[in-house]
Amino acid sequence: MSAAASKWISGPEPWRRGPYAKAISAARGGLTLRDAEGWCLALDIRRWCAQADAADRGVVDRSVGRVLDIGCGAGRLVEELARRGHQVLGIDVCPTAVISTVCRGGRAASRSVFEPLPGEGFWDTALLVDGNIGIGGDPRRLLHRVRDVVRDRGLLIVETSPTDVDERRRVRIHAGQTVASPVFAWATVGTRTLVRYGRMAGWKTVEEWVVPSGERHFVALRALA
Repeated sequence: MSAAASKWISGPEPWRRGPYAKAISAARGGLTLRDAEGWCLALDIRRWCAQADAADRGVVDRSVGRVLDIGCGAGRLVEELARRGHQVLGIDVCPTAVISTVCRGGRAASRSVFEPLPGEGFWDTALLVDGNIGIGGDPRRLLHRVRDVVRDRGLLIVETSPTDVDERRRVRIHAGQTVASPVFAWATVGTRTLVRYGRMAGWKTVEEWVVPSGERHFVALRALA
């Protein structure tokens, strides 16, 4: 890899191995995303590795039919969906996350959402939770891609930022204060921005909700035929 390429990565490499994979394996926190301007986002690894909580169950309650969990992490949503009888597949670029999901009794594949996917075009529901709308650093591209993955009139549930933001950043994973990855693209969007981008990508908003604590915000969208 050239020196220039090592400074800027747009693909999934920072998530495949290293501190993120170790954190998933150990179910511990301490990781953040940070950019050069001081922006910081904590990665809630402990919650992601725990059982589905009340907010997660709200997502599962709204899921229908065959479900694709994009960026499934340690597999808590896949586990809960499977427990309720859904046909569900988790995808994640991190092999450790895939192993964790399988160990919890779920089905998972080591795959990027931008690669060919099993059942493409026939999923009834797709999930982008835990900030995964930021994957690839371009929410509009991601929403267009997911529209190709679900069936006509399929459902997409997205977790958005609690604040009304629309940001593109070049970030690194940090373990404590230590830089632990190359720079890669990430995005954060609030509900209003997500609704607007969704409309441009062939989605109609059908529901918005906030959990009682106010810390987690969600939008459900329906794919237009």
